[in-house]
Amino acid sequence: MWQRLKNLLRRREADAAFFAELEATLLAADVGPALTERWLQQVRKWKRGEDVERELREAMLMLLQKVAQPPQPVKVRPRVVMVLGVNGAGKTTTIAKLASRAMAQGQQPLLVAADTFRAAAIEQLQVWGNRLGVPVIAQKMGSDAAAVAFDGVKAATARSCDVVFVDTAGRLHTKTPLMDELAKVRRVMGKALEGAPHERWCVLDAMIGQNAIPQARHFHETVQLTGLIVTKLDGTARAGVLFTLADTLALPVHYLGRGETAHDLELFDPASFIDAILSH
Repeated sequence: MWQRLKNLLRRREADAAFFAELEATLLAADVGPALTERWLQQVRKWKRGEDVERELREAMLMLLQKVAQPPQPVKVRPRVVMVLGVNGAGKTTTIAKLASRAMAQGQQPLLVAADTFRAAAIEQLQVWGNRLGVPVIAQKMGSDAAAVAFDGVKAATARSCDVVFVDTAGRLHTKTPLMDELAKVRRVMGKALEGAPHERWCVLDAMIGQNAIPQARHFHETVQLTGLIVTKLDGTARAGVLFTLADTLALPVHYLGRGETAHDLELFDPASFIDAILSH
């Protein structure tokens, strides 16, 4: 999809057909109708593809720079990070990547398997923990998720860990009782450690396009998100939803996930991201 945009912007003449194709390409890349129309109004004054590209690049960069924020450094130990997202977004794998990054920075992480709805989720986190050499606090499937989170925070405090990543049950954002439970998990962690969870990060799958917007909005309404992680940018993901997320929610974007290994997580860099989708 982005290759189609690159090819279009190479054209010398920006005529009516050019702008019609530009609109169709941006919409197909999941940029969203409102933002696409705003950008089109901004670039229609130009008559050459290279001028359109320059102005479009500036508009994209200005928008993404507003939300590109690295995570705050660890000031409170343990820093508790609650990780949320729907099933299939890559949440548990992302937690492993976060733990790997923490270890590379000399921190001691601890993982908490508070996704007690699925035995596979608990097992997956334990496998990652064993692979990385990171302790995992877990109970059997069906256990009270808030109690597991409470125990995990207490264990991290007792073991003098630097950072705790709490895996929560993947759920549809439209299921009110399950979303309410997330609020409960957050409250209970605050009883284990004042101020916890210090961060609430939502993992979003870039491949679902505009559906990521209501997901993020509902999670934000429930637990007041402090950051986003966008995954699955290694395949056919169109990734234009990043622009719409920045435009509509303005939540900080911390990381991009591009693969399945523990190292395939990078800090969000707007300039590099835009170069990847526009540069020839």
